[in-house]
Amino acid sequence: MAKSRNTRRERDADAVVETVDGGLAQLVPDRDRSRAWTLLIDGAPQSHVDLDDPAHLSFEYQRRLGHVIDLVAPAGKPLHVVHLGGGAFTLARYVAATRPRSTQQVVERDAALVQLVRRELPLDPGARIRVRSVDAREGLAKVPDGWADLVVADVFSGARTPAHLTSTEFLDEVRRALRPGGAYAANLADGPPLAYLRGQIATAAARFAELALVADPTVLRGKRFGNAVLVASDLPLPTAELTRRAASDPHPGRVEHGRALTDFTGGAVPVVDASAVASPAPPPSVFR
Repeated sequence: MAKSRNTRRERDADAVVETVDGGLAQLVPDRDRSRAWTLLIDGAPQSHVDLDDPAHLSFEYQRRLGHVIDLVAPAGKPLHVVHLGGGAFTLARYVAATRPRSTQQVVERDAALVQLVRRELPLDPGARIRVRSVDAREGLAKVPDGWADLVVADVFSGARTPAHLTSTEFLDEVRRALRPGGAYAANLADGPPLAYLRGQIATAAARFAELALVADPTVLRGKRFGNAVLVASDLPLPTAELTRRAASDPHPGRVEHGRALTDFTGGAVPVVDASAVASPAPPPSVFR
């Protein structure tokens, strides 16, 4: 008899494998770090966690989100953060490690994945992290008005961001949850001709006064599929320091903002619920 979705589980010296709501989850040990693991869903890398060093961010896009977390407030200041999309809670762990006494809400729809991560990669019991296993937009709606200093969106289903998390109506909910002057950061993925990315920038520009985009230059030139981190606020963003940090990463990134970012959109129009579509699926070669 086939094992049920909730009970199928394998463990060996190399990995923990379990079927979760979103597909086949694998926790693969990092050979270079004794208590570090990479989470994959259906073969697509989702998160990397070092239990001994939660301030270590291995993935390129997570380092860029880490820069945003570092720069949205003075160093060490506790924050109220909402994470839409949990994965292995990498960024929530990072906030807890770098900004003690922060209060965080993680919204991760995949309840089976949450159980797997809690069991195999437990959170620090002293961290103020609450996890809700509901849809990202539903969970965001439960955040009190003006509660969050930062909202981070990193939601993928089948390696695509769901359509209902790409619209102006979604960003209206983000703005409602943010305190005045708070920041929004989103992990976006696109490839040539970058129509989705341009549309997301136009959508954010319709709701926020200040924007910045961090990405590999080859992605921005439409040469390959990859991640871009969009940052938005109504207050000026720390673009100079963000530029310096992105440029010094192991895989250097470029920051676009102001007129250059407006020009990059190429006349794209804001996305609304009625016409929203999911982000494009990555080509198979991305995960090889």
